Amino acid sequence: MYDEWLAVLRFLHIIAGITWIGLLYYFNLVQGQAFGKMEAPARMNAVQHLASRALFFFRWAALATVVFGILWIVVREAQLQNDFDTSYYDTDAFKSIAVGGGIGIIMLLNVWGVIWPNQKKIIAATTATATQGAAAPPDQAKWARMAFLASRTNVMLSIPMLFFMVASGHLSSIWS
Repeated sequence: MYDEWLAVLRFLHIIAGITWIGLLYYFNLVQGQAFGKMEAPARMNAVQHLASRALFFFRWAALATVVFGILWIVVREAQLQNDFDTSYYDTDAFKSIAVGGGIGIIMLLNVWGVIWPNQKKIIAATTATATQGAAAPPDQAKWARMAFLASRTNVMLSIPMLFFMVASGHLSSIWS
């Protein structure tokens, strides 16, 4: 029973993680540079229709990745307790997962606490400008800067996070 749950949770964790990190790299390596070269009407249209949709998948994939990862750890602990009367939390693999997962949780907090709230304001202001001709709010550049810095931080954190996630199954000797 445990093996099946672990397989499903690992699959969901990996799919959500690919979506999350893929969109993170898209925002930082593709969209940001492209938006800077677009004319204002095209950029406003892209913010309203493309960015808002991509941000929807981005933030929910981030949450799903963390939730499925935590559930995998809980089920793995239950399996080892049940089958071997030992704890997953005492293994070298868990040490790597704990470091990688901790970084992932910081990244999740950046997504939901900094990036999304600021992007939501930018999308609303852009929509108001496009549909009502409203002037851009004076804080819009500050919102963009905050979202940019949090997003770039997540790009940098994604590298050690991915390292430690892979290390849990393939490089447990780093703790020896």
